[in-house]
Amino acid sequence: QVALVESGGGLAQPGDSLKLSCAASGGRLEYYATGWFHQAPGKEREQVSCISRRDGPIHYIDSVMGRFTISRDNAKNTVYLQMNDLQLEDTAKYYCAADENYAGTMGQRYTHWGQGTQVTVSA
Repeated sequence: QVALVESGGGLAQPGDSLKLSCAASGGRLEYYATGWFHQAPGKEREQVSCISRRDGPIHYIDSVMGRFTISRDNAKNTVYLQMNDLQLEDTAKYYCAADENYAGTMGQRYTHWGQGTQVTVSA
């Protein structure tokens, strides 16, 4: 059973950068598709980015294209989300999720979830 722990959130100003980490235990994350999702108060959870297993295809939503980068460090069993040029609308709780078989955008199809890390962008 893979357990996921997110870290790296915090308070940032517009234009700042943050790097989120999703560290796994109980399994090798490289064999799982891993997605980053965010959920702002009053809004639905939305996938921000996803990396398929074994460094397969990568997906970003339009609003973060060119600003966010998802990556893996297999030696550290961790998936990262580098967030540059943060905007007010990036404020949300960010979750990572993993699944052995599903690499799409539907959160309910992911089996394993972390507890989330809060990102707050404020001027």
